[in-house]
Amino acid sequence: MAKNRILFIEDEEALQHSMGRALEFAGFAVLQALDGEAGVAIAKKEKPDLIMLDLILPKMDGFEVLKALKKEVTTKDIPVMVLTNLESSRDVDKVIAMGATTYLVKANYELKELIAKIKETLATSAKQ
Repeated sequence: MAKNRILFIEDEEALQHSMGRALEFAGFAVLQALDGEAGVAIAKKEKPDLIMLDLILPKMDGFEVLKALKKEVTTKDIPVMVLTNLESSRDVDKVIAMGATTYLVKANYELKELIAKIKETLATSAKQ
């Protein structure tokens, strides 16, 4: 069976590295982008099964990335999990209204919980 491919758009290199390794260990193929522009370009080219998106990014913030992904025919149906340190309910409401499937605050989740959420989101999107 082919591995699910996850695009992780995150500008913190240490987190990008540790999360990427953990996702690979959990059986996923990982694509990585360190800024919003690169993330959108990789998403369009590679069409991953799921996108994990930080909101605070250089070049193009997570809100702009989400907007770009949802208006593009090739990427609009890819589930997007927002993984950020922003805890404002206004931000949560905004990204969910824009089409994100999940909003997770980095500090509130352990890696194994995050991987469980990813698997759950992929299973839900596969049924649609």
